[in-house]
Amino acid sequence: MGLLRSTMPPHRFQLLAVLAFGVAMLFIENQIQKLEESRARLERVIARHEVAEVEQRHSEDVRWDSSRPVDKDDMVIIYNRVPKTASTSFTNIAYDLCGKNGFHVLHINTTKNNPVMSLQDQVRFVRNVTSWREMKPGFYHGHVAYLDFSKYGARGKPMYINVVRDPIERLVSYYYFLRFGDDYRPGLRRRKQGDKKTFDECVSSGGSDCAPEKLWLQIPFFCGHHSECWNAGSRWALEQAKYNLVNEYLLVGVTEELEDFIMILEAALPHFFKGATELYRTGKKSHLRKTTEKKAPNKETIAKLQQSDIWKIENEFYEFALEQFQFVRAHAVREKDGELYVLAQSFFYEKIYPKVN
Repeated sequence: MGLLRSTMPPHRFQLLAVLAFGVAMLFIENQIQKLEESRARLERVIARHEVAEVEQRHSEDVRWDSSRPVDKDDMVIIYNRVPKTASTSFTNIAYDLCGKNGFHVLHINTTKNNPVMSLQDQVRFVRNVTSWREMKPGFYHGHVAYLDFSKYGARGKPMYINVVRDPIERLVSYYYFLRFGDDYRPGLRRRKQGDKKTFDECVSSGGSDCAPEKLWLQIPFFCGHHSECWNAGSRWALEQAKYNLVNEYLLVGVTEELEDFIMILEAALPHFFKGATELYRTGKKSHLRKTTEKKAPNKETIAKLQQSDIWKIENEFYEFALEQFQFVRAHAVREKDGELYVLAQSFFYEKIYPKVN
C-alpha cells in the first residue's frame, strides 16, 4: 500500500479522493432519504392507531346534538390549506399559540397528500372531529378538499378558514418547490430535484409540470369531493366553490395580504388567535418557509398561460375571493398613520323588555 502511494501520481490520488468523497455523500444522502421515508411511514401508522382509538372510545357515545349551542370550548376550526399559499407560515402561528391560548392543533396527513378522501374516510373524519372531546377546542389543518359535515349526519359544523393566492404565482412557487425545496427542510430530497429547467423554459416547451391543468387546484379545494370539482375548467365547479366560500367559510384571506387576514381572525376569534398579529410580525417561524431558487416568469410566459380557459376560470375565483376579503376587511379594520387597527364593537342592545326590577 505504501508502494502504491509512492508510485501513484498526486493528481490521480486527488481524483480518487474526490470520487470517494462523492460516493460517501451519495450514500449519506440516500440514508437520509430512507430515514425520512421511514419517519413518514411511522407517522402514518401512529395516526391510524390514534384514529382507531378515537373511534373505539366514542363508538357508543357518538351524538351530534344541535340543541346545545357550540361554545368556545367546543369550537373546531378546519384550515383545508391550499399548497403554496403561505399555509406553513400561518400554521406555525397556530402551533406557537395553542399552548398559551388553550386549544389543540392537529395535522390531517393524507396518503401521498391526496386531497380527496374515500367515502369511508370522510365518514371517519367527520365522526372524529365532532366526537373527539379531548381535542376540543381544536384547529385541524391539512391539504384536503372541503367537506360539508351536514351531508354525513353531523348537525354541528366546524368553522372553515383558508387562504388563496394568485394562480400563476402559486404554480410558479410549486414548480420550483418540487425542484429546489425550501428553507424549512433544506436537506430533504424533492421529487423533481436535479431538473434545472426554468418555469419559462417549461412553458415554452409545453412541459406537463407547467401546463394550464396544473393551475386547477384552488377551485377544487373549495368545491369539495364531487367528481365535477376536479374536472379542469368546469364552470359548475367554479360556482360551487364560490358558493362554499361565501356560505361555508368564516374567512378566506389572500397570500399577498396575510397579515390583514391574521389580524381579522384575532379580532373575530381571540380564543384561538390572541397574540397572532404580533407573533406574525416578530416571530421567527412565521416567515420560515420560502421556496429557494425561484425565478419570476417573464411576460411571454404569463401571457401564454393567461390565454388558457383554465387560468381564466381559476383567476375569476381568485378575484372573487380577493373582493370578498377586501369587503370584510373594509368593515373590520381602519388605517391610521400607516398602521391598521381593528374597529371596536359597533352595536349594542336597547329597549329590552320585560323590564327587570
